[in-house]
Amino acid sequence: MPSPAGPPAPAAGREGAPTLSTSTGASQAEVGRLKELARELRRDIVTMVFEAGSGHIGGSFSATEVIVSLYFGGVLRYDARKPKWPDRDRFVLSKGHATPILYSTLAHAGYFPHDDLKSFRRIDSHLQGHGHMRYTPGVEMTTGSLGQGFGAAIGMAAGLRLDGRPSHVYVMLGDGEADEGAIWEGAMAAAHYKLSNLTAVLDRNGIQMDGETEEVMAHGDLAAKWRAFGWHVIEVDGHRYAEIVPALTHREKERPVMVIAKTVKGKGVSFMEGNPSFHGKPPTKEQYDQALKEIEAGDIGG
Repeated sequence: MPSPAGPPAPAAGREGAPTLSTSTGASQAEVGRLKELARELRRDIVTMVFEAGSGHIGGSFSATEVIVSLYFGGVLRYDARKPKWPDRDRFVLSKGHATPILYSTLAHAGYFPHDDLKSFRRIDSHLQGHGHMRYTPGVEMTTGSLGQGFGAAIGMAAGLRLDGRPSHVYVMLGDGEADEGAIWEGAMAAAHYKLSNLTAVLDRNGIQMDGETEEVMAHGDLAAKWRAFGWHVIEVDGHRYAEIVPALTHREKERPVMVIAKTVKGKGVSFMEGNPSFHGKPPTKEQYDQALKEIEAGDIGG
């Protein structure tokens, strides 16, 4: 596995104030730092899945810039040395199959050694195909059954508010996951209880396991739907930090926030982009080598 560039500086994204300017957008240097981290994560992702012989690359690549923004853009408050710090923010990956991006992020953030990524999906590893909150530091909720993580995140937000904690809860959904009725039940509940400490991100890459989302189950105007359910909706380019970070840090007084991130499945590797077949299959050796070349040469985000 390619060696990492190393974890970010201890202050970034931890207990202190955000390090990325969100009022005027990110500086060129800040964007450059995030882009290089995203490149490292994409190398990890394709290597993990290739070596394991299974895993989900497409939806991990589409979510990369959003998750990099959360952990390394000064958005999420956390301390990898104290994973259970009571006042930490929470991130729930409700599209629970996209663990390659989550595990690589957690390793770079310092939750566990980067070498652990080599054990991805092995029977004796703490890095299974779907995250498990009991075994992996930094995983806030065991997910996999689509819709489950969203409900858990809503419960976390309600509980933290009852406890008077300053923590904010972030949850990422897949657009194929939006086929689940549990998503819309949760959407009603979160708005009804005015969970202003909850931000959801919809990874709107337009592809799910069986094909294009609009062919499997047409979603139509998702922004209008979420607004009708009582959420404040922000639509962004899910690969541009200048749009992602301000959206993630936006707060409403008595409403949850939904960030609809328009993304590309398999973003960063030409033959994977927009290709449903790379939802959940590993690359061949030839494809793996080509993917690493394209990731190295690519320039994503801004």
